[in-house]
Formats: sequence, C-alpha cells, structure tokens
Amino acid sequence: MSYDVAAVRANFPALEEGAAHFDGPGGSQTPAPVAEAVASTLRAAIANRGTVSAAERRADGIVTAARDAAADLLGLSGSGIVFGRSMTQLTYDMSRAMAKDWRPGDEIVVTHLDHDANIRPWVQAAEAAGATVRWAEFDPATGELGVHDVTRLLSERTRLVAVTGASNLLGSRPDTPAIAERVHAAGALLYVDGVHLTPHTPVDVGALGADFYACSPYKFLGPHLGVLAADPQLLETLHPDKLLSSTNAVPERFELGTLPYELLAGTTAAVNFLSELAPGSGSRRDRLVTSMRALEKHENTLHGRMEAGLAEIPGVASHGSPDRHRTPTSLFSVRDLAPALAYQRLAERGVNAPAGTFYAIECSRWLGLGDSGAIRAGIAPYTNESDVDRLLEAVAAA
Repeated sequence: MSYDVAAVRANFPALEEGAAHFDGPGGSQTPAPVAEAVASTLRAAIANRGTVSAAERRADGIVTAARDAAADLLGLSGSGIVFGRSMTQLTYDMSRAMAKDWRPGDEIVVTHLDHDANIRPWVQAAEAAGATVRWAEFDPATGELGVHDVTRLLSERTRLVAVTGASNLLGSRPDTPAIAERVHAAGALLYVDGVHLTPHTPVDVGALGADFYACSPYKFLGPHLGVLAADPQLLETLHPDKLLSSTNAVPERFELGTLPYELLAGTTAAVNFLSELAPGSGSRRDRLVTSMRALEKHENTLHGRMEAGLAEIPGVASHGSPDRHRTPTSLFSVRDLAPALAYQRLAERGVNAPAGTFYAIECSRWLGLGDSGAIRAGIAPYTNESDVDRLLEAVAAA
C-alpha cells in the first residue's frame, strides 16, 4: 500500500513548467507513457479494423486492448465497453436510444447535484417523449444527496434515474448501491456519472449497482475520450440510430464512425500506469485495486491537510461538509473577491485552481453560488505536500 509520489511525479513532463495543479477535476495532466502510446500509434501503419493487413490487425488489437483495459478498471466485461467522443456525447446518445421507448406519463429522475451532462440529455429526451422529469434535491449545507432524496421520487412509472457517483463540484459521494437497490425494486434503470469518481477510488460497476456507468479517461491521466460501461445483454435491448452499413453488434452498435485508435492506445496506457502506482501482484485488475486504494489514502491525507489549512484562513468559506465521504475535492469562496479574480490571483502565483460552475450549474445554483460558482481545488495522483502548501499560501495572500 506504499505510495511514492516523487516517483509518480517524475513521469509527468507538464510538471516541469512549475505550476501546482489543482485543476485535475477538469482534466488531469498526462504521464509520459500515455503520450508515447498516442504518438507511437500515430507513427505506425494503421487502417480500419480488419484481419487481412498488418495495419488492420493493429487497429483491431488496439480496440480490443482498450476494451479490456477499461473493463479491468471498472470491474466488468470488455464486451460491455463503449467508446465515444466524451461522456457527454455518450450520454446524449444513450438518452436518445432509451427515449424511443418512453411514453407520456413515464417519469425520469435527475438530481440537482449532478454535472449537466447527466441532467440535460435526460431532461431534453424526456421533453421530446412527453415524459415527466422529477428532481432530487440535496442538502446545500452538507452538499450531501441522501438515499431518500432520490428514492422518495420513485414510482411504478419511473423509467430511469440519473445520479452522480461523485459530485464534480463538491466531491460528495451518494450511496449509489443503496439507491440502485431501490431503483431496481421500482423496475427502473440507473445511469451513473462516474467521471469524478473513477480517478480517486477502485470502481466496481456491479457492486455500485449501476446499469450504465460513464466516465472519461482524461480525468484519470488518459486522453480526451468517453467510456460507457454496461451489461452487454442490456445494450442488446437498445437500438440507436446508425448507418445502414455499420455493424449491429454490441458494443460497436453504439460507436458511430471510426474509433480514434491513438486515443484508445493512450487509454490502455493510462490504465496500465494506474495499475503501477503502488507495488502489487496478480492480474491487472488486482493491481489496479491495490494501486487505487493506495492512491485514495494518499489523496485523502493531502485533502485533509488542504481542508484544515483553508479553515484557518480568514475570509475563506468552504462549501460542503469536510466530515462527509467525498473525493479529494474542495470548493471554496474568498470573501470580497469574485471567483474569477481569485482564480487569476492564484494563477499569478503558479497555482492552478480554477473557478466557476464547471458545468454543474444546477448544483452551483442550489448552493446559492449562482452562475459564478466558486474556486475548486482537486487532489490528483501527482499532488504532493508542497503543492498543498503553495495553494494555502496563495489563498492567504489573495
């Protein structure tokens, strides 16, 4: 369970620029092995997938390897892994495919805690189908979405519940397994946004109870891409719009156009890198669980240091409860300083901690922060104590 952050940092060329990066929730920095995997794929001969030429076989192998890597990361089968341009794009595609079976009177549940990518696609699809949208509210004082906040909205008319695995704004982690149990008892499906959860803890989609689980490799050290995980048998029941000549096989049925092979190679490299963050043995899945547990302990320790330091700075107001189960993410405001200006002053001191709503606009409004949001600082695998201290010094100076 040992975690050598200095050894991890040595793999990130971007850190040589000197900034302390707390912008990981919006997109992590990239380790050298991932960049090399992308570049080497682009340098090699490649073609559309097939079995005749070496270029075709190389493309096919890259896709298969990426599915297996994502499956190991998420604890399920590679045949249930769908790739797309982004989590947002995949969720829009899935919402349209599922809404084909929705009717007036059906109900869809979304939450005020979520990123808009797990709200707007469902709201818009429901409106087009004549279905009703029901909103789950969270406690703005603690930033927590309780199980009852969601399940009290369930009925025999509920078709789908969309909930986050972890709030990208606050870091709050709803009790997804408990929510899933009640959602399934009501005969509905659960769509989980795992974008902000996946980089910080071992993930087991089955244990979470998610029927659909979406995440983004560029949040866990990989390239810009989206991943959707689901039971292949469930995917077989959905029929998205697609080209006549494209395959109807799952999971390719949901992948429109040629896949970005170089980004898939980078995704595999990112998963391999995560599996080596801490010493471990066994299968890649086993090593991933060991590494992610070590990472979680490292990040939580630094997050505690950051939260304690922020609490001691006069004029700083933190949002959400530090005592709750969260990812290592802090959202805070500086008195008499607009979020955008505070962000600028931190950046001038070499600290990248952006401000805004980060597309969680419903959450920001529910917290009373409006459309300006607040400053968000997230811990990443390459964050060290010096970074945290630089952040605290910069905030105090601001």
